Amino acid sequence: MRTKMKQNTIEKKISEEKESKENTFKRIVNWFISNLKFLFIPFSRYETLVEKEYDYEKTISKRLFIRRLKSPLTMIGILIVFSIVTIAVFQDWLTLYPREWFINQVYSGAFDPPSAKYPLGQTDLGYDVFSRLIFGARTSLTIALPAILFSVVFGVIIGIIAAYYSGPLDAIIMRIMDIMMAFPALILAMVLINIFGQKMEYIMLAYGLLGIPFYARLIRGSVLQAKSLPYVDSARVAGASNLRIMFRHILPNVIQPIIISFTFDIGGIILSLAGLSFLGFHDPTLIEWGFDINKAAGRIADAPWASFWPGIMIVITVLGFMLVGDGLRDALDPRLKNL
Repeated sequence: MRTKMKQNTIEKKISEEKESKENTFKRIVNWFISNLKFLFIPFSRYETLVEKEYDYEKTISKRLFIRRLKSPLTMIGILIVFSIVTIAVFQDWLTLYPREWFINQVYSGAFDPPSAKYPLGQTDLGYDVFSRLIFGARTSLTIALPAILFSVVFGVIIGIIAAYYSGPLDAIIMRIMDIMMAFPALILAMVLINIFGQKMEYIMLAYGLLGIPFYARLIRGSVLQAKSLPYVDSARVAGASNLRIMFRHILPNVIQPIIISFTFDIGGIILSLAGLSFLGFHDPTLIEWGFDINKAAGRIADAPWASFWPGIMIVITVLGFMLVGDGLRDALDPRLKNL
């Protein structure tokens, strides 16, 4: 019995070894046959490897984007913008006096220097300079953000339609945009505000209308290049409508310049708003940095604090948005992806 059992075990081992050798040989042959294309067909790719490579490149791309945003200047810009937005949102908790304190009131101490009660001094009507700086942050963002959003939305729609359909429609739309861009922006804004009235809604509308030609031309150039690419032809062959092709396929691939310009232009609108307010074109019910500079312009020698601090707030706010825009440009610019 023992000898038979030994013989059976030996035979099993021999058969298992033969099977394993046969399976190994089959695996080698199958692998060789399945990978013949790598030997005879140029540019053949292994699907699993392609998927892993795509996932890896996607992760690397995200890391590069975040790394470029972590540059010192961009981080300073983000910190400045975050601080300005925080001041604008929580202004009632940060000011020394309520907003009603500045409406149709006159107090003693015109252009008085800084003191314990007024840390940054007083204005021509005795208002607290520090509190007006806080309230001015919300005014600047309240006008700049809706105005730039208005410009972007309508400018992108007009520009993408003109570029996609081309022909006479493109020529007519672009000539209208050229006419609008031919007028000096500040003067045209003053004219529009004089026509409609010096209210916050009309000031936002004026800046919104003035920004449409720029975004229309910016998106038009990108769409003219993108609409001839293969993925657009594939979408058209698949039966996608023109609206779907324009806003679902083309727009996401050409939106990077719009994002960059959007950030830059927020600072530009805040600066233009300060210029308008300095010239006297402002909403009397709002607290604006440019208007405070206008009121203190004649007292720079003996009361510099009344115009200095509003000017500093304008510079810091515009600088913050410019730094963020510059960081986004470096992160989103495809020409810098290998740096």
